[in-house]
Amino acid sequence: MSDSVYPNSSPRWSELRRALAPETEKAFQAFSRQVFADGALPVKVKQLIAVAVAHVTQCPYCIRGHVKGALRAGATREEVMEAIWVAAEMRAGGAYAHATVALAAMEEAQSQHAAG
Repeated sequence: MSDSVYPNSSPRWSELRRALAPETEKAFQAFSRQVFADGALPVKVKQLIAVAVAHVTQCPYCIRGHVKGALRAGATREEVMEAIWVAAEMRAGGAYAHATVALAAMEEAQSQHAAG
């Protein structure tokens, strides 16, 4: 990622993050372990959800980490790609659904123009 705005992930960044806020870092790591532990949802499903969310939030570090986590948990490449497509549909679906805000604003502007 040398030509990227995102620096490569490295132990140096992890150490610095930990040094600057050790208790918060410790709490976050414990939270993360708990969230991704087997529970009502198996680890594989949680990792596939994380892959989809990472694509919607556009976090390259999360994408890399959770794709690897999903594969380690037994997900297939096809399942990972399908999760990405779900994310793409949800992102596009948000714009589609929010078109109602624009449609309502256009109607409001039209009725104000007609009344004025």
